[in-house]
Amino acid sequence: MKCGKLGKLVAGIAVATLMLSGCGAGNNGNSSSSSKNAPAASTVVPGTITTQIAYAGRNFDPGTTSLALPMAGNWHVIEALYTRKMNDFSLVSGLAKGDPKMVSETEYEVTLRDGAKFSDGNAVTANDVKFSFERMMKEGSLFAPMLSFIESIETKGDNTLVFHLNKPFTLVKDRFSLVGVVPASMSDEDLQKMPVGSGPYKYTNITDQQVTFEKNANYNGEWQAPSEKMVWNSNVDDTARVTAMQSGKNDVMENVPVKAFQTLKTSGSEIQQVQSFNQAFIMFNTKKAPFDKKEVRQAVFYGIDTEALIKNQMGGQAKPVTGFLPESFKYYKKGKNVYTYNVEKAKKLIKDAGVQAGTTFTLYTTDQTWITELAPQIKNNLEALGFKVDIQSMKSAALFPNVTDKEDADYSMVLAPGDPTVFGNDPDVLLNWWFGDNAWTKTRTFWKGSEAYNKLHEYMDKAVVAESDSERTEAWNNAMDIISEEVPLYPLFHRTLSTASRKGVFKEYKAAGTTGLFFLGAKLSKKS
Repeated sequence: MKCGKLGKLVAGIAVATLMLSGCGAGNNGNSSSSSKNAPAASTVVPGTITTQIAYAGRNFDPGTTSLALPMAGNWHVIEALYTRKMNDFSLVSGLAKGDPKMVSETEYEVTLRDGAKFSDGNAVTANDVKFSFERMMKEGSLFAPMLSFIESIETKGDNTLVFHLNKPFTLVKDRFSLVGVVPASMSDEDLQKMPVGSGPYKYTNITDQQVTFEKNANYNGEWQAPSEKMVWNSNVDDTARVTAMQSGKNDVMENVPVKAFQTLKTSGSEIQQVQSFNQAFIMFNTKKAPFDKKEVRQAVFYGIDTEALIKNQMGGQAKPVTGFLPESFKYYKKGKNVYTYNVEKAKKLIKDAGVQAGTTFTLYTTDQTWITELAPQIKNNLEALGFKVDIQSMKSAALFPNVTDKEDADYSMVLAPGDPTVFGNDPDVLLNWWFGDNAWTKTRTFWKGSEAYNKLHEYMDKAVVAESDSERTEAWNNAMDIISEEVPLYPLFHRTLSTASRKGVFKEYKAAGTTGLFFLGAKLSKKS
């Protein structure tokens, strides 16, 4: 497998490692990163951070999940060799003791932190790390393509590993941050239900409605848990989350709708806003007419009034898409095609493609409130182009396996949320998430194997082995131009993520720049 080709990603929606260039989003000018000037307040439950989470999911296996809730929970429970701070995408120490030691261009040595233990009291050994890497490198694993540069792993005693690479690869530290280390003794079934880790927290209970944590007494790293316990209440309904937060029974709320800003501020919360990669995207079945033609796919994006969506449904809390990456990312490239609202252009593209008026299809959506609220306008916009559109909303856990993930899938179009920056912000991973040799291109878009797909991967392969940043940038630019022209899957906008916290609860707290809550590095007020 070629270095950097992240093939065979099999995950669902969530849902990159970080280039050392630091292309992540940070707090904007309207956000607040701490409560230093607010009156001291205790958490609702003493010693416990209680939250409202916007997503759900029950597969917590770090090797197979990409669901937003399990991913965020695992940030606090399961350590990698190096830890990604999800509020700024920086890379800091994890289980590893110091940086990888370069023995040669294709050999690196890593030593584990002294005295590291899992929450069950057992020592973290080199064999556990080897096991965790190798299970994630197996065919079909979510992370296998991201680790394709590793030829083999050997252990030297209990605390040292030697990584043998199949070719020179300079981003080993970044990629090592993707592998959550778990005990070699744990089964796949147990890992899905409740994994054991060596991080600041440990899981105590996981249900469909709630995830509970408590401080890991065996943790000896530098990212101490800010509270004795955490309670994460899962609630995909925006109104229900706002009501729960407003009631004063929660300390933090994820994914605050703009219409609730003033309500929550009045009831004693402060809002942090972070411009993110997070987006609503449209995905096509490119083997099914009329969306087998790129011109018709382009017409859809020209025909949707995205500015109106941002203003009316998103309350202005999003940025129009001018390229695959947000403009705040270092490797942003204005797309070859920028889809501004143009009904006449959309109609001409459809007519020139030979599509008859009255073509009927179903627009499938996931069931998150902010996604379902986008659908009616999109339906109206597309019907103005001559289509007839039905809307069907489903849970992600039902939509993808039952509708899209089939060799004979017969759907036409899906509207869903996505944010692969839960893995970091490396453009290589962000591109490969949706356009790699994986479920997204094999059975969802059915785009794999097309001439454009093959050309895209030529550029992506060039980017990850480039010797200079200018060469790498040029390759990524060409890749993103192809995506903006072919649009088998493409974002409608990049969201501004909003997180609410009760005033005075935190002495220091910086909200995550991606989907999910992140509390490592946070500090509660003295009274909490």
